[in-house]
This record gives sequence, C-alpha cells and structure tokens, in this order.
Amino acid sequence: MTNPLSDALVSTQWLADHLDAPDVRVVDASWYMPAENKNARDFYDAEHIPGAVFFDIDDIAADDSAPLPHMMPDAIKFSAKVRKLGLGDGVRVVVYGQQGSALAACRAWWMLRHFGHHDVVVLDGGLPKWLAEGRPATDAPTPPRERHFTARANSFLLREFDQVLSNVKTKREQLVDARAGERFRGEVDDPWGKSGHVPGSYNLPFTELINADGTFKSASEIKAAFDKAGVDLGKPVVASCGSGVTACVLAMGAYISGYKQVAVYDGSWAEWATTEDSPVDTGPA
Repeated sequence: MTNPLSDALVSTQWLADHLDAPDVRVVDASWYMPAENKNARDFYDAEHIPGAVFFDIDDIAADDSAPLPHMMPDAIKFSAKVRKLGLGDGVRVVVYGQQGSALAACRAWWMLRHFGHHDVVVLDGGLPKWLAEGRPATDAPTPPRERHFTARANSFLLREFDQVLSNVKTKREQLVDARAGERFRGEVDDPWGKSGHVPGSYNLPFTELINADGTFKSASEIKAAFDKAGVDLGKPVVASCGSGVTACVLAMGAYISGYKQVAVYDGSWAEWATTEDSPVDTGPA
C-alpha cells in the first residue's frame, strides 16, 4: 500500500483507492471543544465515510470517575474498546476528523501508537476535504466486526504529572504547549482555573502546523515553526495543551518532520492547573 505523503498521513485519493481493502479500517475520531457545544457522535451518525466506525475519546478513556477528561485508559480497557470497533492486529487504521486533520484524529493516532499499533495513519484534510472532492458519504451504520487487539504500552510516548514537575528543574526535555498564545501567557481567564504555563515551557499553537484547508503543512514548514518557537527537534520533546488533545497535533507535526518519539503530557494544563501548589509562570516563553 504505497502512500505518497508519509508513514503518518494518507491522502484522500489513497483512501478512495483502498476504501474496500479487507485490511483497512476507517475511523472517525472527531471531538469538539466544550465551548463549541457540538456532539461529534451526532455528526458521525448523520454523515461519515462508508465503513467508518466512531472512536469516542471520552469513552475510550480512563475510569469515568477520573477528575480529568479523556485520560489514557489502561491496556485492558483500551483493548476491549477498540477490538469491538474492528481495530486490531493486521489492519491499517485510517483516522479522520470532521474538522480536518487536527484535534482528536491525532489523539486517536497517538493512543493507538502508545498501545503498540503502529500501522495507523491520519487522513490529511479529514472529512471536509473528502466531501469537498465529491467523495462518498453515508449515514448507514457500520456493522461491527470484532478483531483481536494486542496492547503493548509504550511508556516513552506518555508523560505524567510527576515527570513533568521533575522536568521543571532538570530541563532534560523540552515541554511544548499547543495552546493559543494568550492562554499560554496568562492574558485571559482559563477554563481550568489557573492562567499561564508550566515554567520553562515553549509555546507553539497547534494551528501553526495546519493549512487553511485542514491539511498539514509540509515537513519543512513544520520544522520551521518548531525552530521559530525555540524548540530543537533533535532533542527530547514533550507536547502539552489544554487536556491532551491538541498536544497530539504537535506530536504528529514532529513525526512528519522526522522526529518520531515526541511524548505527550496526558493530563496537560487541565491537570497542572488543578493540582495544588503546581508552579505557574505567565508572560512569553
């Protein structure tokens, strides 16, 4: 299955050519910011790429009693959820979003990679590009076809609070924040209470990596964006954001640029801002 883009992205033409392949699974992993007041599942039910299943990052997450949203579940729960979607060993998973390439499509891509499924790609441009090109969509339910999923967690791709706190002193890894500049600098009220950023972190809004049509920018453009933010992709990088979703866009961008081991701070600002005595800086990086 030759792919002209990269080993992390596929084009709409590639998917159209392989849509009926027996070893391809298509996944709508859309998610909307709470302030948007939209239900991604409702949009999926009304219109999706034929054969696609819905990957709900709030359902495929840690225990419902967890105080933070869509945190990474354990391997047992993840395996149980995704195998019911037909995702598993021996298939290529193509993830798309209703808003283009960004947001939860990249979160699902990162989650699958964290649990050892490396044959996973994101549809560049997502559903908007697919529909704009006149390609097929349907509201027909996709019949379930359960498949075995072998979960092998890669802890290197995930960071937790204590690790990030330790890194404030050691500075062994570059923490890059995907939130908008005004939130990073603490110039606006933050939905998680505290405003500002983790001391020593860099700011690269995830929107800087995305074209107007929802596709990713080129590898050289993405590399230039990291450079401009002061981030050296030749050194260890951890991505963060508001709640662990758009951080995965930065991880994808770095991957496209050739740096494939960016970790994600799963709790991100939602955890940092709600943890007592966590240090916070304001102003520019």
